Amino acid sequence: MMNVSSRPASRAEVLAACAAAVTVVLWASAFVSIRSAGTAYSPGALALGRLLAGALTLGAICLVRRVGPPPRSAWRGILISGLLWFGFYMVALNWGEQQVDAGTAALVVNVGPILIALLGARLLGDSVPPRLLAGMAVSFAGAVTVGLSMSGSGGSSVLGVVLCLLAAVAYAAGVVAQKPALSSASPLQVTTYGCLVGAVACLPFAGQLVRDAADAPLSATLNMVYLGVFPTALAFTTWAYALARTTAGRMGATTYAVPALVVLMSWLALGEVPGPLTLAGGALCLAGVAVSRSRSRTATAVAPPRTAEEPRPDRARDSA
Repeated sequence: MMNVSSRPASRAEVLAACAAAVTVVLWASAFVSIRSAGTAYSPGALALGRLLAGALTLGAICLVRRVGPPPRSAWRGILISGLLWFGFYMVALNWGEQQVDAGTAALVVNVGPILIALLGARLLGDSVPPRLLAGMAVSFAGAVTVGLSMSGSGGSSVLGVVLCLLAAVAYAAGVVAQKPALSSASPLQVTTYGCLVGAVACLPFAGQLVRDAADAPLSATLNMVYLGVFPTALAFTTWAYALARTTAGRMGATTYAVPALVVLMSWLALGEVPGPLTLAGGALCLAGVAVSRSRSRTATAVAPPRTAEEPRPDRARDSA
C-alpha cells in the first residue's frame, strides 16, 4: 500500500545512492594518483600532505557556509574515525603498497567491508540480511579474482601483508565509529573535523613532507593535492552523507565496486589492458554490489521509518 511518506524516503535513497557512487568513483581514482605520488613521497609524508589539502578545502567550505564545530556528543566518533581511518589507515596503506604488489594489497584490504558488516552488527545492532551476505560473498570472490590476476610473483612481503591487514581493520573500525557521530552532526562536520584529527596525528611526518616536496616532481605534488581535494574532502563527505542514511554493512559492500573501477581506469588512463580473469573478477565485484544493495519486495513494500540519522531541519544547510 503506497502512502505519501514513501516519496521522501525514495528521494533520500536516490540521493544516498548518488553520493555513494561519487565516493566509489573518486576512491577508485585515488589508486592511480597514489601510484604516481608514492614514487616521490614517503608513506607518512603523502598521508599528511593529502590530509592537509583535504582539511584546507573542507575548512574553506565550512567558513563559506558558516558551519560551526560539531556537538559534543559527536566528538567521540569523530576522534576515533579521525585517528584510525583518516590517520593510521592512510599511512599503513601507503606503506603497505610499497611492500606488496597492487593485487595483493587490493585482496587484503578488501576484507574491510566484511569486518564493517560484522562490527556493525555487533556494535551498532545493524541487520545483516541474506542478500547483503550473498552480495558480499560474490564481491569478495571478485576481489580475490582481481587480486590474483594482478599479483606478481615474489612481489609481496610479510610486512606488507600485515600493514594492509592493519589498514583494513582501521578502515572498518573508523567507519563503525563514524556512524553514531552522524546522528548528531552533519556529514560536512564529521568529515572536516575527522580530517583535521587525522592531519594532527600525522604531524610527526611534517619534516619528511617538507624534504620530499622539495625534491618531488610537480606531477607527484599535484597528485597529492588531488588526493586531498577529491578522494578525501569530497569523497569522504559524500560517503558520510550516504552512511547517515543506510547501514554500515551496506555502505561497506558498496566499496567492492572500487576494484572493478580501478581496472577500468587503469585501462583508460594508463593503457594497462586487463586480462580475461581480471575482467571476470571486476564483473563479479559489480554483480555482488548490485545484489547487496537490492531489497526484497516485502522490504520495499513498507516505507522505512524515520531514523535518528535523518538530518534535522536546523542542520539541513550544514549537510554536504
